[in-house]
Amino acid sequence: MQLLRYLTDAPLRRRVTAATNKVESFNRFSQWVGFGNQGVIADNDPVEQEKAMKFNSLLTNAVIFHNALDIAEIVRQLLEEGWEIDPGDLAHISPYLTEHIKRFGEYSTHELGIEPEAYDPKLDVDFTPLREQDLTTVGLGQAA
Repeated sequence: MQLLRYLTDAPLRRRVTAATNKVESFNRFSQWVGFGNQGVIADNDPVEQEKAMKFNSLLTNAVIFHNALDIAEIVRQLLEEGWEIDPGDLAHISPYLTEHIKRFGEYSTHELGIEPEAYDPKLDVDFTPLREQDLTTVGLGQAA
């Protein structure tokens, strides 16, 4: 039944494809971040394997968070300059950016003791149209 529903329901196929693409993008990004030893975990000890996977996951999520902070700061600057931000455009921005990351560069640790300013997670962008669109799409998918 689920396969027939999937085959006959175009909005459902689009949602499944979009979700699959997001997962694949995350996996590619995670592999890019964990480039050491070409992603091969050479240790046979399950505890060490789990440590390696968790460390890669932690590092991947830290880079994604940093990218999200950078994106939010740029959006805030654009809003201050008077630009109108379309929430649909923001929905297409991925935090899996790698161009600015220097995996083999020199890194300074002198800033580690500096406490960052408090982070304000609120963006002054109305995401209501996207939420309403998602609810409408879900409703269409269930009716089929």
